[in-house]
This record gives sequence, structure tokens and C-alpha cells, in this order.
Amino acid sequence: MTKEFEFSGRNYEFLPYVDCLNWIGGEWTEAQGGEWLDVENPRHGKVMGRVTVSGTEDIAKAVAAASAAAPGWKATPLKERAQILYRLKQLMERDLDELAWLLSHENGKTIAQAMGDVKKGIECVEFGCSIPNLAAGEQLDVSRGINCQVTHEPLGVVAGIVPFNFPTMVPLWMLPQALVTGNTFILKPSEQVPYSSMKLALLFKEAGLPDGVLNIVNGMKESVEAIADHPDIKAVGFVGSTKVAKIVYERAAKHAKRALCLGGAKNHLVVVPDADPELTAETLVASAYGCSGQRCMAASVVVAVGDVQHIIDRTVEIASGMELGKDMGAIINAKSVERINNYIDDAEKRGVKVLVDGRNASVAGNPGNWVGPTILDGVTADMPAGCEEIFGPVLSIIHVDTLDEAIAVENDNPYGNAAAIFTTNGGVARYAIERFSAGMCGINIGVPVPREPFAFGGWNDSKIGHGDMTGYDGFRFWTQPRKVTSRWEAAKDATWMS
Repeated sequence: MTKEFEFSGRNYEFLPYVDCLNWIGGEWTEAQGGEWLDVENPRHGKVMGRVTVSGTEDIAKAVAAASAAAPGWKATPLKERAQILYRLKQLMERDLDELAWLLSHENGKTIAQAMGDVKKGIECVEFGCSIPNLAAGEQLDVSRGINCQVTHEPLGVVAGIVPFNFPTMVPLWMLPQALVTGNTFILKPSEQVPYSSMKLALLFKEAGLPDGVLNIVNGMKESVEAIADHPDIKAVGFVGSTKVAKIVYERAAKHAKRALCLGGAKNHLVVVPDADPELTAETLVASAYGCSGQRCMAASVVVAVGDVQHIIDRTVEIASGMELGKDMGAIINAKSVERINNYIDDAEKRGVKVLVDGRNASVAGNPGNWVGPTILDGVTADMPAGCEEIFGPVLSIIHVDTLDEAIAVENDNPYGNAAAIFTTNGGVARYAIERFSAGMCGINIGVPVPREPFAFGGWNDSKIGHGDMTGYDGFRFWTQPRKVTSRWEAAKDATWMS
């Protein structure tokens, strides 16, 4: 990797870094408007570098580079395209420590969680390596002398808009399938965490990806709007809040683009009395506070069915023993800290018991953005803490008497990303799973993320569009099927196709 972009940090001590430019046509370039944003290390609350802010002209420049590269990339055999991903995987494994520590510094995650982000990204690359097997011919003799065949063709120039919370993994939900199938790509990272995408550009270049096939444009609202509006971008993938997901989907659809937009979540974990106490408590804590609750698969609500006080007590005990800064990382920015604290304040004013209080948290020597593990008991489903996405380390407990009441709480929420049931009874588990209104469900699993080749995607307000983002659904999203029906000799007897 180029020396000037090496990140030497291997601990949590603050380290300044380079300014982040756009990657267009294989070159680093400043946005034309001349505007810059500070990139803050959330653990320290200090600026580690700047990122260029792009507008409509910069998106147009990236699309031009992608369009110029598209014919040659499409003409490259599929198996040769996949070889670049094999090399990318090796390079990411070579640079695992650097990638994880840089991610930790720009995002605020603990190093263990940052390692998980990068390793899950590598797993997505591994799946991309298998796409030549998925794309192998679908064909059938449908009548006497008549053959039908399907090929999966690239759409052309496509784009992805990704959030701050998984700077390496989420871009790699999209890039392997989109690139190996022959598309060229415009990536718009979160302006809060641009460095992980910058590193991906460098690694793709080292792996042999031709210039212009992957372009990275940094920016904010104007760049997102320009992606949705540009007539030569044929498809858009988006991951972020539901509010913005709906806006992006509507705007892209108005320009006849294919769009798949993943939104927010309010995930419910239903706990029944026969649940394994230790497994359940440990899993609730891991789900709620992993990545500081800043993930769409985090446990947001425990729906406690009947008498499960012993499990709640154990959950409180484990959460209270977490070491902030070591077991749980920082919050992305000060505004998010204020928002999360406001939810806790509001719940307390409504009479909710704060069993574990993460407000006013701090870490010695790390004067950044912190909220500690928080547990709210006695929440109701109509309270903001019970129905709105907090996106922070806050676990709300709603008490009900029956499993049917618990299922109703989950189903009445507008989101449908994930739901889980904690029980030792297979019949209870099946009853709940078949009735949850959620796209990803778990049995004694707090973060029911499907692993490749199974696809990631929720229901209801958690996903706007058709299909899922990863796995085989991702392969289909970034391609269009061409059906070829052929005949090479006249049939001796007639059919309706003759």
C-alpha cells in the first residue's frame, strides 16, 4: 500500500491522519467546490483529518470515468473479474491490523468490534469470489429443438450510498456482486468515516482493478441527490435511516432507476420464562451494546413475558460490569450523544426505572463522545424509547403477560428488521417465528444476521424496495436477465412453438 496512506496507529492513542480526496478514474482529486469537512476521532473528540465535499459536478465526473471504463470491464470474462476479488481478499488479510485500527479511530469502535467489521467484509468478498458458480448457465430444452437460456448481464454504471456504522462491511455488501457481474461503481461513503473506503480503493487498485471501474465520491446531501438524479446511473443501493431511505428510493424511482434502500430498525427480543438464564442475559447484553448499539441489528427492546425477573437481574449485572472504552466504544458524534441522552431523560420523566444509567459517562484520557450501557425497565410500546429507533446503547424492557401480547408488540412497530425469541421449547420458538413481522429472525440469537450466501434485509419500514442486499439477491439486484430462445433445425413434428 502507498506509504503516504499508511496508518501506523496500533492502539487507542490519538493519531492525526491524511486528508481524504475523491477517487475518480484511478486518481485522487479534490472536489470542485473547494469545501472540506473535519473527520473526528469519536473516542477523543479531536479532528484526525479532513474530507473533501462533492457536489453534482463531481458526481458527473465520476460517472464519466465509470462510463468510459464500462465497455472494457464488461468485456472482461467473469472468471477474470472474480480473480481480482481473490487478490483483494489476500490483501485485506495482509493489512487486517491496519484496516481495523483505522476503522476504530474514525468510527470509535473497540478494536475487537473493528476487527469484526473488517472480517465480515472479507467474508462478503469471499462470497463474491463464488459468483462465477452462481452465474453458470441456466438453460433448458423447452420443446423439440427449442432451447431457452438465461444470462445475467450488468446494468452499467451503478452506485452505493453507505452509512457510518460499518465503514468496511457495508460497502462490501454491494461491491463484490456489482463489480464481478460487470458493472462499474460509484461509492458515496459517510462523510464521518471516509477513510475505510479510501483504503478499499487502494486495495482494489493493488489487486488489479482497472481505473474507473470503482470511483469514490465523498460528500453529503447534494452528492446523494446527484446520484439519484444522474441519468446514466442505472441502480442505487442505500443503507441508512428509514427517513432518508424513503427519500432516496422515491427520487431514484422518479428517474426510472432500480433502487434498494435499507432503513432503520426497532428490534424486539422476546424472553419467556423457560429461557436459559445465562445464555439469554449474555446474549441480550452482547446484542444491545455491541458497536455501542449503533447498528440496525442491535437489540432495542426486550419483551419480557411473565416472570423473567431473574433474567433481567442477570442482564443488569452483566451490563453494569462492562468497562467503557474497552468492552464498548464511543458514540459517533456529540449530537448523537445528546439525542440518546434525551431518550433516557424522556423515559425517566415518564416514570420508567433506569436500572443501568449510561448518561454522563466518560473514559479517562479519552474526552470524546460517550454513553454507557443503559437499561430502562417499565417502558411501554407507545413511549419514544419503546417505539423509535434510538441507535445507541439503550435497552428498553416492556412487560407483557402472554407470548401473543409479545408478538403483537413486535408486529405493531412499523419496523421489521429483526426479531428473536429466547426459549428452550421448540414449539414456542416455532410459534413465535411464524408470527413475527420481521425479515431476519433468531432463536436464542441476539443478532440474527444471515451469513453468506443467505441475504441481509428486513421487512416493512426497514427496507424500501424489492429483494435483499447481500447473497444471491444482491447478485440479482445488480444484474438484468437476458433470455435467449434458439432453434438450429426444423422439428419433424409441430408444436405450438413451431
